[in-house]
Amino acid sequence: MSPAERRASATLAGIFALRMLGLFLILPVFSVFAKTLPGGDNLMWAGIALGAFGMVQAIFQVPFGIASDRFGRKPVIVVGLIMFAAGCALAAWAPNIGWMIAARALQGAGAISAAVSALAADLTREQHRTKAMAMIGSTIGLVFAVSLVLSPALYRWIGMHGMFLLTGALSLLAIPVLLRAVPAPEQLHAAMPRVPLQSVLADAQLARHHFGVFAVHMVQMGMFLIVPRILVESEHLPLTEHWKIYLPVVLASFAVMVPAIIYAERQRQMRRVLLGAIALLGATQLGLLFVKDAFWPIVALLFLFFSAFNMVEALLPSLVSRIAPPQARGAALGVYNTSQSIGAALGGAAGGAIAVHFGMHAVFGFTTVLAVIWWLWAHGMKNPPLLAEREIAIDPHIEAAAFRREMMALPGVREAIVMPERGRVYLKVNMERWNEAALAGVAGVVRF
Repeated sequence: MSPAERRASATLAGIFALRMLGLFLILPVFSVFAKTLPGGDNLMWAGIALGAFGMVQAIFQVPFGIASDRFGRKPVIVVGLIMFAAGCALAAWAPNIGWMIAARALQGAGAISAAVSALAADLTREQHRTKAMAMIGSTIGLVFAVSLVLSPALYRWIGMHGMFLLTGALSLLAIPVLLRAVPAPEQLHAAMPRVPLQSVLADAQLARHHFGVFAVHMVQMGMFLIVPRILVESEHLPLTEHWKIYLPVVLASFAVMVPAIIYAERQRQMRRVLLGAIALLGATQLGLLFVKDAFWPIVALLFLFFSAFNMVEALLPSLVSRIAPPQARGAALGVYNTSQSIGAALGGAAGGAIAVHFGMHAVFGFTTVLAVIWWLWAHGMKNPPLLAEREIAIDPHIEAAAFRREMMALPGVREAIVMPERGRVYLKVNMERWNEAALAGVAGVVRF
């Protein structure tokens, strides 16, 4: 990756991590804090307040993604960060559980995940995109583990009000960092015909990966509904000590994830690595079903789970960004992130229902079956083609629409952005089918 790609990817990963921090940091202590609010002793209302962030975020991911396609990534991210900060301020003030629900909903309404991922895709070359997505996606597991460490200490030190104000201040501080450290991508795709949302939803290749992120987060939430209880009940390990397991296994899992992602990119084996990660994910769930309450096998399976989880979180958004048309990349990633949020919400609900009716370990049977279904569907995918970009000088007086149709008819051309005012056409081509000599017969091409 170039220095610019590394800087942009690291900055966007930090902004994404901030969003995850807003979600995960309060998880270990919110139920205790909620009792101090009028109406918060009712577990149903406390649960709605906790889940309002994810529920509203799922609703707004697609609109924010579409807006980023039309108005630019950075303005949409700035608006989302401001909404999140406003939600944090409202949560710090909230005098009762009703206002807290409204505050959590406002936090979630600033749904910038799709815009952040789309901006990372805009600013990185195809051959490095999975690395950028790995930097962003790996923040989920890392922030989750770090939150388990920081949350109780911060709660004792500054209280829940202080925690909300801290995350709100950090989100506002992220705005100048975004504007200065991350370059604005050239909005070339604005010159291309718009792609309706229906086309994104109907795309079979995208649907495969949207189901994938739905499945992996359903597995994650179902699994973490049960594992902490097993550790508390069978090993007598207090919840406040669980970070001593989660943090080391998350950090160690990067030693597996990073080489796998490098191999997938360099050897063009994304399909093989993704299928292997799904299989490993399913194997961890099957293992949890059979090891029951054995402590060290559970720790080993957690390490394997996070290894697979981090690989999937890097590969899936990279694949979506490659498959989706550039002018609908934000919309496609919006659907992707909505699928992620729905999977997380349903995973906890389904896991709880299964545990109540069939026992805790039956949840692992359900997550194993879900992983198998996903693997069978994903098995039909193909490695994405090797794409390259071409900038070609053209006659500025050509008729743009007709010229674009002629360009799109050439073998291997995936996208063509015709800009007569610049005297340029920008092509994205499949190098396995592309033949540069074909341009010689196209009227209007000046130099290639």
